Amino acid sequence: MRISLRWPIALSAICAIAAVTAADQPKFEVASVKRTDRGIIKNSLGPGTVTLKGDPLKIVLMEAFKVKSYQIEGPSWLDEDCFDIVAKMPEGATSDQIPAMLQALLVERFKLAAHKEDRPRPVYALVVEKGGPKLQEASTNEASTNFRRMGPRPGLMFFRVGPDARGFKGSMTMATLARFLANSLDRPVQDFTGLTGTYDIDLSWAPDPVLDRPSPFSEATRAASADAGIDLPAAPTATVFNAIRDSLGLRLEPRKEPVEMLVIDHVERVPIEN
Repeated sequence: MRISLRWPIALSAICAIAAVTAADQPKFEVASVKRTDRGIIKNSLGPGTVTLKGDPLKIVLMEAFKVKSYQIEGPSWLDEDCFDIVAKMPEGATSDQIPAMLQALLVERFKLAAHKEDRPRPVYALVVEKGGPKLQEASTNEASTNFRRMGPRPGLMFFRVGPDARGFKGSMTMATLARFLANSLDRPVQDFTGLTGTYDIDLSWAPDPVLDRPSPFSEATRAASADAGIDLPAAPTATVFNAIRDSLGLRLEPRKEPVEMLVIDHVERVPIEN
């Protein structure tokens, strides 16, 4: 049941706390929370056990509330203080319940109080270029699609994460395209194209170290390709902005728009002992 509130700042915090402390809220059977020095992050989410080792608390918050780093507003130490969390899931619990269980853990051990609200933030607006979109509607006929080699099977995505190239290929909506772009860029991407179809997208660009978030798979991809004797395709030279314009007839336009933020009202720096 969804309840609309007229006063989001004052009351949404109360609702958020009530949600994660409700009696029927799924919780871990047992959990260990320890501070640790910054080091190598090793995470594993089930089955049965959730392990988050070496994570700054911000990463735990991202996993618990399913938000991006830029959507969290709180104390600076969220990026600095690291923790080892090992928790046992109750019998019969599913992976879909992990975020709710992490929220309950954060409330119990860190006395977390938080709420979500929209705040103006820099974004990239995905809009149609003046000349119109250069998009091909995705075929609903799988055999026809494969025959024309227009793209992978419906629902199948390919991602390019080489050291000198980024990109992806598959059938997607504009909302999905915006989400994939946001995963690589320094701010959210919001869809303002007005296009409602599903399209075959094949996009690649040369990463910009200032804008593109570094991919943890880049070096591994290059090393694995070299070991296997595979020649990677020639690296693109266009920036993401030029690639979107030239390949898709779309444009990324800097704007300020409302972005849903997770606002931390209170959180303890030292968690309750095990």
